[in-house]
Amino acid sequence: MFIGEAPGKQEDMEGKPFVGRAGELLSELLNSVDISRDEVFITNVVKCRPPGNRDPREDEKKTCWPYLEEQIRSIKPEIIVTLGNHATKALTGESGMKNIHGKKLDHQGVELIPMYHPAAALYNPNLKSVMKEDMKVLR
Repeated sequence: MFIGEAPGKQEDMEGKPFVGRAGELLSELLNSVDISRDEVFITNVVKCRPPGNRDPREDEKKTCWPYLEEQIRSIKPEIIVTLGNHATKALTGESGMKNIHGKKLDHQGVELIPMYHPAAALYNPNLKSVMKEDMKVLR
């Protein structure tokens, strides 16, 4: 199970997670370790796009939390991958991706691996190689 922050513009228009440029990069990263998108469930902490594409507010995360909890309960993932600071902090309380990306953590008995959000590599291409290494941890 991959958990991001919130839908972007393209995701909001199509009603599917990670279908824009960040989604294309996520697919590329998954393919780099022979994982198909069909093998994973992808969702977000916040289910609606925040106005102006701003960061989700705490009240928005809190409102959407029961839906995410139910998704986790229903799917019973073997591994949870949080994509970016917002998702990682929501599930672990930890922040600072530089220090925790690619490390194995625990979320209620499920292995959790924080990774940079694919959008970060769109702004900082140097992160793409870091993300590929983190994907190897997942595999």
